[in-house]
Amino acid sequence: MKAVVYIKYGSPDVLKLVNVEKPQPKGNEMLVKIIATTVTSGDVRLRSSDFPLLVWFPVRLMFGLFRPKKEILGHEFSGIVETIGKDVTEYKVGDEIFATPTMLNTGSYVEYICIPENRKKGVLGLKPKNLSFNEAAALPIGGMTALFLLNKAKLDKGQKVLIYGASGSVGSYAIQIAKEQADEVAAVCSSSNFDMVKSLGADRAIDYKKDDYSLLNDKFDIVFDAVGKTSKSKAKKILKQGGRFVSVKSLTRPTQEHLNKLKELAEKQKIKPYIDKCFQLSEIKAAHKYVDAGGKKGNVVIEIID
Repeated sequence: MKAVVYIKYGSPDVLKLVNVEKPQPKGNEMLVKIIATTVTSGDVRLRSSDFPLLVWFPVRLMFGLFRPKKEILGHEFSGIVETIGKDVTEYKVGDEIFATPTMLNTGSYVEYICIPENRKKGVLGLKPKNLSFNEAAALPIGGMTALFLLNKAKLDKGQKVLIYGASGSVGSYAIQIAKEQADEVAAVCSSSNFDMVKSLGADRAIDYKKDDYSLLNDKFDIVFDAVGKTSKSKAKKILKQGGRFVSVKSLTRPTQEHLNKLKELAEKQKIKPYIDKCFQLSEIKAAHKYVDAGGKKGNVVIEIID
């Protein structure tokens, strides 16, 4: 089968499309034919080893000091169950699923993947019926991160929420999830993305290039940093007493319950993944270059085509 590997850190040019042996499922595993995957910020950061100086060494120890320990990237996917192991009980051949294989030895830049049913090495579920494979592939990472952090911030009815970096993957989901309960959602992004964020439910948009959000006269219950590029000290200037600041820079622990909730919201048409651009697996370098250039809206999808 085809797979994209990288054996050293660097630019998108380190990514190589190669042929590898098709995996065979163990008793508790399913062999899934991947239909779509994505290029997340995590993929880009792991590929380039672009980590802050303070954590660079411990992160390299974890993921590979001199070369990547895990040679195949890809943090989320959608696909069809092709074969099941003898101990699999919840899924059957032909099921359409979406998942994040976070703790597996391989990522999702492959044509086939074996994933355990027991969810100890990732979370998975049946694909939302009303989403395409491309949309479902883009839901787990950004969606679960947004849901986890908004839950941490104790999102509640009648609140005012400001989302910094609202046009990225996490931000695009945060807008939609927050809008379900909040009285007002303010989106901070570039002016070229105003139409996008408003289409997702933002009540107003603020151009970070022209206006400093921390100087707004309004006060908010939650300031959500969706890109890791603002600070709690800055957010405090516009937080109500008892208001909360949350950021993607903090440690998140999304669970199966988060994915189940996302599926429910998607099937109720409360959230919908925003797809910026699609590439084929053979175009993986171009896809990473596109994300590296900045300005990505929502999600970038990789279609796995035979």
